[in-house]
Amino acid sequence: MNTEGVVALLDACVLFPTPLRDFLLSLAEYLLFQPRWTQRIQEEWVRNVLRTRPDLTQEQLLRTVRMMDTAFPDARVSNYERHMAEFSLPDKKDHHVLAAAIEAKAQVIVTCNIKDFPPHVLAPWNIRALHPDMFAVWLWEREGPELFCEAVA
Repeated sequence: MNTEGVVALLDACVLFPTPLRDFLLSLAEYLLFQPRWTQRIQEEWVRNVLRTRPDLTQEQLLRTVRMMDTAFPDARVSNYERHMAEFSLPDKKDHHVLAAAIEAKAQVIVTCNIKDFPPHVLAPWNIRALHPDMFAVWLWEREGPELFCEAVA
């Protein structure tokens, strides 16, 4: 399979909406890409969901985090902080995302905040930021519709 080697760092903003998280993880389950995230990214999306969804509990969301970590045991990136001094992004709050992508040797950062990851900053590590819609199109074009549609179904 051509895309098994694709490593994508998933930003908190794409893990926050349940349908988008489920969609991306379904694609990963079918080996269309290898997902990566950090504990900090997991904590960020959980915190934001709790802020906007008072009907959910922290334990429910932490159960989801545990299930994600179990389903994708290689997804959790650690020891990425050492890269944070190697670059400058428009928003310092995003430094941990690029640092984790560098540590994970990711080719892609999947994020809704494309402007926060300028191509000239990502270029030295051969990383590009893609909106989840464009990431899905990119995977579709690389793999073809059969496996992609099977994963979505």
